[in-house]
Amino acid sequence: MNYIDIIVNSYKNFAGYVWRELTFQTDPWYINYFYYLILLSLIVWGLEIMFPWRKHQSKFRKDFWLDAFYMFFNFYIFKLVIFIAFANVTATFFEGLGIKSIALFDASGWSPWLQFAVFFIALDFVQWFTHVMLHKFDFLWQFHKVHHSVEEMGFAAHLRYHWMENVFYTPMKYIMVILIGNFNPENAYIIYYISIAIGHLNHANINLSYGPLKYILNNPAMHIWHHAYSLPENRRKGVNFGISLSLWDYIFGTSYIPENGRDIRIGFEGIEKFPKDFVHQNLYGFKHE
Repeated sequence: MNYIDIIVNSYKNFAGYVWRELTFQTDPWYINYFYYLILLSLIVWGLEIMFPWRKHQSKFRKDFWLDAFYMFFNFYIFKLVIFIAFANVTATFFEGLGIKSIALFDASGWSPWLQFAVFFIALDFVQWFTHVMLHKFDFLWQFHKVHHSVEEMGFAAHLRYHWMENVFYTPMKYIMVILIGNFNPENAYIIYYISIAIGHLNHANINLSYGPLKYILNNPAMHIWHHAYSLPENRRKGVNFGISLSLWDYIFGTSYIPENGRDIRIGFEGIEKFPKDFVHQNLYGFKHE
């Protein structure tokens, strides 16, 4: 099958999947991400309303609807138009290079719990590392600025990001998957759902730190500092890069929680001039010099 056929089939297959989601025809039922995202968002938004950390913040905080659009754009419109085809072409490209055969392990014989744990931890580390790169290299940072253009934190800020980030993350995650080898594909759905829930909570306007588990799990009290407008000179490239797990930041010395960050200003220098609308935000990384 050539790349054109892969792209065409990718569009058809994902379009069919989305339709089955919308019409409650997914099999098994729990892979219906569309309604999971809506339900999860309503639950976390309800927690923000009932237990707000920043009490002055409106229920419909600044850019609430812009971020809601980003949620569905990045997980549906973008995937339908570009991402699914790109992901499948990437997989075929690596397989064509023979990379499919370089697995370090054969996870097929492992217990389900061990498969789940290894896949979750490895995937999170790859995403942590990629996230660090988005801050360290200026070319990547220009795209990542979209995520940091949030000026009031809330659950939907989790999914405000430039679609190019998927292009950076996907090859890294795919290489991680083939290095692990065979594993139960259902783990991918479960981990994906858990990661989205943790990401929503990390950005939510609620006060969570998880006690001693804060050294393992990322949390709002830690992640608010990742979005801090002002950081010490030796931390200018960012802090607290954890996605689901905070332990990588503690292991590699990128953790930073100097005080309660409830009322700190978030954003970056020059945010006043950063585009405020969806179209110009997504053009910014390409036009910036």
